[in-house]
Amino acid sequence: MEKLFKLKENNTTIGTEVVAGFTTFFAMSYILFVNPTILSMSGMPFQAVFLATIIAAAIGTLIMGLFANVPYAQAPGMGLNAFFTYTVVMGLGYTWQQALGMVFLCGLINIFITVTKIRKLIIQAIPESMQHAIGGGIGVFVAYAGLKNANLLSFTADSGSITHSVVEGGKAVSVNMSGGIVPALANFNQPSVLLALIGIVLTIVLVILNVRGAILIGIISTTVIGIFMGVVDVSQIDYHANSLSQSFKELGTTFGAAFKPEGLPSLFADKGKIPQVLMTILAFSLSDTFDTIGTFIGTGRRTGIFTKEDEAALENSRGFTSKMDRALFSDAIATSIGAVFGTSNTTTFVESAAGIGAGGRTGLTSVVVAGLFLLSSLFSPIIGIVPAQATAPALILVGVMMTASFKDINWTNLEEAVPAFFASIFMGLCFSISYGIAAGFIFYVLIKVVTGKVKEVSPILWIVTGLFILNFIILAVL
Repeated sequence: MEKLFKLKENNTTIGTEVVAGFTTFFAMSYILFVNPTILSMSGMPFQAVFLATIIAAAIGTLIMGLFANVPYAQAPGMGLNAFFTYTVVMGLGYTWQQALGMVFLCGLINIFITVTKIRKLIIQAIPESMQHAIGGGIGVFVAYAGLKNANLLSFTADSGSITHSVVEGGKAVSVNMSGGIVPALANFNQPSVLLALIGIVLTIVLVILNVRGAILIGIISTTVIGIFMGVVDVSQIDYHANSLSQSFKELGTTFGAAFKPEGLPSLFADKGKIPQVLMTILAFSLSDTFDTIGTFIGTGRRTGIFTKEDEAALENSRGFTSKMDRALFSDAIATSIGAVFGTSNTTTFVESAAGIGAGGRTGLTSVVVAGLFLLSSLFSPIIGIVPAQATAPALILVGVMMTASFKDINWTNLEEAVPAFFASIFMGLCFSISYGIAAGFIFYVLIKVVTGKVKEVSPILWIVTGLFILNFIILAVL
């Protein structure tokens, strides 16, 4: 174990890594139920997507742990699955088989830009101030996700601002609004909100007192308290739901569907749609790539997972000699694997920060997460009782820790502060790491142009910023 994961070198222990693995898994386990729910709206079988989600997450995370030896977990990404269903299938009219074909090609592109060092060149081109902004911005993103999951926020909406809605069975399942939404603090008159508040206070106390496994203890304790408060109803556990045999039966529908006649072979049949297909694949790739880069930069630098030696190797190495090299390749290959089994882009989860916050420093954390994903195929009804209110405190606290990156930004210098502000705020409020990075890049380049410092912008940054702008234009006219 020591030889494989270098625990002493990374100042960690088996116990710490196991606790970190459990913490990360519980923080991201919602994807087991959310991903099938979203993708099934595109016509995909729920049980098949459920199992494909587990397989993609387990394989991707295992590769990350054993090949890269870093504590990051992978699973089908939120936002990317929504883009798959609502934009590509429902909006543009492609079949889910064709959409899986696009995801598979996106994975191949990500593998190519990783092997050819293009992805690493992108990382090197990001200014240091922007790297700190990305780290702090991910803190905002994670904390906001926690506040949302805890139902501590209340939103009042003006019906006149509805721009698009999806209705199924007489019930709205998705609503897009252009404005008129006013956020506020929720009233503390609901058991679920009170449970989240109890969980936050409990977890903060445990962390401040430096209790070993504080975040995981907080998740489990809050779940138990939720049972007594009636928020968690153990009597409703359906041990026959999501049965493994049924999931395997339906998996035959999605496994390899990307390569069947309804998938890739038909994707380029209409020559008039080829530009749209290519731009859609680009949109998948940009979001996937920068979600991952943002997560690695935001969490790896601050915690020391990627050391200065790793950063130096990243610039000078060939092949997969640094941890960052191997981590990027592990992430890239997971997307194509997921598409083969039948799910949208598999990406590095920002919730890995919860396990890192609990002390995870090596790939053993990832191996534990992968094992728990596989076990979840047998015990999914039990795992499903862990409420969002129990994992929300972990996300909020990790967000607090990560916003410390803001201290390294010179906020009195507007040339540095403006791009950093838009990058970090857009991550949280747009609920997208890649959109935050896009906003930061665009304002960074704009400021350098108007101040006559164009030479400070690297060619890679010009290209990436241009692609982001082109992506926004394409999405606007689709």
